[in-house]
Amino acid sequence: MSRVPAILRHDLTAHILYEDGEALVVDKPGGLPLDRPRAGGEALSDHLDSLRLGFQRQPFPVHRLDQDTSGCLLLARNPKALKRFSRAFEERQVEKSYLGLIAGEIAQESGTIELSLSKISSREEGWRMIPARQGKPAITHWQRLGTKDGLTLVKFMPVTGRTHQIRVHAAEGLGAALLGDPIYGKRDGRAPRTMLHASALVMLREGKPPVAATSPLPGDFQALGFGGLYD
Repeated sequence: MSRVPAILRHDLTAHILYEDGEALVVDKPGGLPLDRPRAGGEALSDHLDSLRLGFQRQPFPVHRLDQDTSGCLLLARNPKALKRFSRAFEERQVEKSYLGLIAGEIAQESGTIELSLSKISSREEGWRMIPARQGKPAITHWQRLGTKDGLTLVKFMPVTGRTHQIRVHAAEGLGAALLGDPIYGKRDGRAPRTMLHASALVMLREGKPPVAATSPLPGDFQALGFGGLYD
């Protein structure tokens, strides 16, 4: 069993965006993985006990965000809620919005990317997702929010939830990868991570108000001059 790091850099109880009896939405920091990496280090799993907040059970992540991706992460507070929330994701009853910084200037104002995706792997390069006719259908709506210094801030609204969907759709559908993406683009000294942020999440519930949360623009996006382009 992995040991818990002696020092935790984050306090996720201060990052709660939404809370009720069956759901939590936390503002996951960029760089924090959900599961502990092989090399060790802090992970979301280290924080689940503190996120019980008086409940007997630890909450459980309903969906996944890449280690670098910051923003809205939904957790279920009991097994029944986890089952219902997971079904809501499967049935596309969850609206998700992401903000991404593209390493290039995008001329078009908006559009829809439909590129089916498939997973490939090799011993030399590891695994990655690629567009493939026989892959799983993947659809992403997008809207340009603004450009600055050769970068473009884009709002992504994925219809499906495939692994690395937005990252591949940016690189292949828009013709320019997310800033700092080491797999589908390249590392960049301006970016401390792959610049993708889960900015909003809305999940409808029968007989109850929807789970709805919005995450503010992270500091590393603002440091590149995009604070005024997103409210």
